[in-house]
Amino acid sequence: MPDIQITAHDGGTFKAYIAMPEVTPAPAVIMIQEIFGINAEMREKCDHMAAQGYVAICPDLFWRIEPGIELVDSVPEQLERAFQLFGEFDVDLGVKDLQSTLDATRAHDSVSGKVGCVGYCLGGKLSYMLGAASDIDASVSYYGVGLGAMLDQAPQIENPILLHIAGADEFVPPEEQAQIQEAMAGHDSAEVWHYEGMDHAFARGNGMHYNAQAATLANGRTDAFLASALKNAA
Repeated sequence: MPDIQITAHDGGTFKAYIAMPEVTPAPAVIMIQEIFGINAEMREKCDHMAAQGYVAICPDLFWRIEPGIELVDSVPEQLERAFQLFGEFDVDLGVKDLQSTLDATRAHDSVSGKVGCVGYCLGGKLSYMLGAASDIDASVSYYGVGLGAMLDQAPQIENPILLHIAGADEFVPPEEQAQIQEAMAGHDSAEVWHYEGMDHAFARGNGMHYNAQAATLANGRTDAFLASALKNAA
């Protein structure tokens, strides 16, 4: 597995999977994991981004708890462990680790120009938070959890952001979805898409709620958004 080491703000180091495009230097995308670690799904998503012409970097955000863990939602014991990790995870430290990842990405020899991020579930929450806490050039959130409690951060997001909202998300009730859409409607650089009838993690390949049609639609929108935000700006 290709990987790099990233130095955290407090002196530790953690691993990140890296996928390279055919041509470098290139813009980059930080891929932010779900609650399952850097598993095959996240590596495949990185490889997709590399095929789109980006340096794709996926940091191990659970390194402070259990470095290198890989889980899937189809095994009950692993799903239970994933939720345990979610409960133990320090979100604020996670954002700091992502800021360290952003610094390391911009300094990487193969990266030139802009850097964006794409996050799923927990990562969708963190991509929104990173957009508010840093100058990352673009952020994409797939069915981010807990966004309703942090809508006061929306004005701090200065660069483009794309939100994919699952209409039947078991973790984000309809009233919270409406609050998110209302808050982002006033953001000049925000793009919000609502997927009616889709449950949480509809874009997780081989996941229990995977929907190929919705995932293809959302991923196409993400590709177009990133190309506009990261490639088309000089």
